[in-house]
Amino acid sequence: MYAQMIKSTGQGVKSLEEMDPQERAFQERINAGGKIEPKDWMPEGYRKNLVRQIGQHAHSEIVGQLPEGNWITRAPTLERKAILLAKVQDEAGHGLYLYCAAETLGVSRDQLTRDLLSGKMKYSSIFNYPTLTWADMGAVGWLVDGAAIMNQVPLQRTSYGPYARAMVRICKEESFHQRQGYDIMMKMAKGTEAQRKMAQDALNRFWGPALMMFGPSDENSVHSAQSMAWKIKMNSNDELRQKFVDECVPQAEYLGLTVPDPDLKWNEERGHYDFTQPDWDEFFDVLKGNGPCNTERLAARNKAWDDGAWVRDGLMAHAAKKRAAKLAAE
Repeated sequence: MYAQMIKSTGQGVKSLEEMDPQERAFQERINAGGKIEPKDWMPEGYRKNLVRQIGQHAHSEIVGQLPEGNWITRAPTLERKAILLAKVQDEAGHGLYLYCAAETLGVSRDQLTRDLLSGKMKYSSIFNYPTLTWADMGAVGWLVDGAAIMNQVPLQRTSYGPYARAMVRICKEESFHQRQGYDIMMKMAKGTEAQRKMAQDALNRFWGPALMMFGPSDENSVHSAQSMAWKIKMNSNDELRQKFVDECVPQAEYLGLTVPDPDLKWNEERGHYDFTQPDWDEFFDVLKGNGPCNTERLAARNKAWDDGAWVRDGLMAHAAKKRAAKLAAE
């Protein structure tokens, strides 16, 4: 999922016996599979956790347009340009759905945007890596959108209604994105030797960052328990990461590509692949803002915000005129 470092209250998970009657009724509703809607009572920690998670998810969709947007004019065919353009537009739409869901929790879209532009709120670390070749468009679709789907499909059952409903359409579109990425990789892997090498290089560079998308290992994710109790998060980081590896390795083998992990092997006893954990020092360093493209990505978003000021001002002036005309007519 695109929100990698969500912190909850950090105060541990209360048992039902420790909760006051209102909290207990809230938790029992969640335990029974009920949805929480915007006008329902909710603990402040639940609301804050959701704002952080949905906000980071929305930011990731918006920032995620940048590395792929750079390739629209350089796509090898008109068909590829049209598909990539549609994909980038989809990502913008996902961001808008999610900002709308966050707004139902009492936070404004402007505030969330300001928090992104100031660096206060994060987005997925994967978008701080450069896309150097056309094969990277394949790797991003196959691995990055593939990891996103792995995270997001369970969120269709998350406890907060507006978030769960937004995820239904997002997941359908992300599935298309994953397939278009795999299709690019298939063409490259079955193409010339130079194209096959390009595909292998893209896999080599994106494999580790894609594994990081699931967040730190469970033993270092001390705040997950509360999010899972509230069903804001449906699966543990390690559980999803293992599922991702188990699905991707056969896909890489079909392409004739090699997953860049010398210790990767099928474990008959576990029924899963054993694999090397990603470089967590690199992960935390990128989250701190020291990734290859952190500065470039935030600068691009800040420039877009500043350049669009005249549009926002015009819309506000138009809305004010309409309100004034309506009042004058009453």
